[in-house]
Amino acid sequence: MRALTESEARVIAALLSSTAVRERERLARMRVPRSTYHAARKRAYSEGWLKDRYIPDPSRFGLPIATFLLARPYADRWEELLAEWGAQPTNVVSWGSPQFALGVFFHKGTDEADRMIARFADRHFASSTASLVANLHEPSVPVFFDYEGLWSHLTDVEGTIGYPHGLGGTPAAEPESLAASRHHRWAATELAQRPFEAAAQGRPDHLVGPLGLPFSQQKLIRQGWISHRVLLEPSQLPAFRGRQADQVLFIYGELKAGARPEQLFAVLTRECRVYPFLYVSQSGRLLIGGLGGIPATPPPGAPAGESRRPVMATLQQALRGIEIVQESAASLTIATDHRYDRLLPRGG
Repeated sequence: MRALTESEARVIAALLSSTAVRERERLARMRVPRSTYHAARKRAYSEGWLKDRYIPDPSRFGLPIATFLLARPYADRWEELLAEWGAQPTNVVSWGSPQFALGVFFHKGTDEADRMIARFADRHFASSTASLVANLHEPSVPVFFDYEGLWSHLTDVEGTIGYPHGLGGTPAAEPESLAASRHHRWAATELAQRPFEAAAQGRPDHLVGPLGLPFSQQKLIRQGWISHRVLLEPSQLPAFRGRQADQVLFIYGELKAGARPEQLFAVLTRECRVYPFLYVSQSGRLLIGGLGGIPATPPPGAPAGESRRPVMATLQQALRGIEIVQESAASLTIATDHRYDRLLPRGG
């Protein structure tokens, strides 16, 4: 597998920001010719490095509870576990291997989430399962599968544009503004189905973005009911300058007294220079998702890099009962690949 070029790395960074900036502004930030941008963008999708999704704010469509499950499956049952998770219509993400399994679900209420957790526990698929039931009317999920921060850091791109993209956070105290009309639901359904219909119709993946959408769908995106997002596929991505981010890891723990999740996030990103792609906090528990890999080897005589705050020591100051699981991205089975169309089925 060949290495990424400088231009390809910059184009990926710009696309991961998932912001509705004009193409002229995007080109100025990337400092690449227009023809290079379009060629690199097309290649990034055709090679499977990137994929588009339209992610609804579930709290606006009657699903204000997000359930995150991180399991240590039995070696002979992890595939069965993924199949069971994937069979649930509320499941939008399920990844797994003999090392760990991650599942993301959306529910109408905590009772529904608790029943699902208990049902899977009774099936004894795993030796242990950490669960986090997040209320999306609160700022519980400030980062939701947003890879821009870590990619910008990996490729030395100056700053970020959109990071972090979270999920929900709309207060429940405004029921009138939260009620989804039939037209809202229709437009959101069309967008959520768009990536999968494009694949079925043979439309190129790089043409799934919001350019040329009907006004009603563009308005829904501007109002925050649904977001266009570009997601990274680390298992397919070549190295850049000898650097790779092909190891997926998750950290789970309980916040110590006095520790605040937003403060820990600020320290991780500003002082540790670690940029989680997933960050979930609820009821004193925390789930962090990140990517790691092989660092670049500096050439002889190169100046020493900037010092940064140790990550593990920082986590230990804020968390107790820390659990860490890790797996190569190439070894993960993706049973449910960001299927937000399940939340908004046609005719639903």
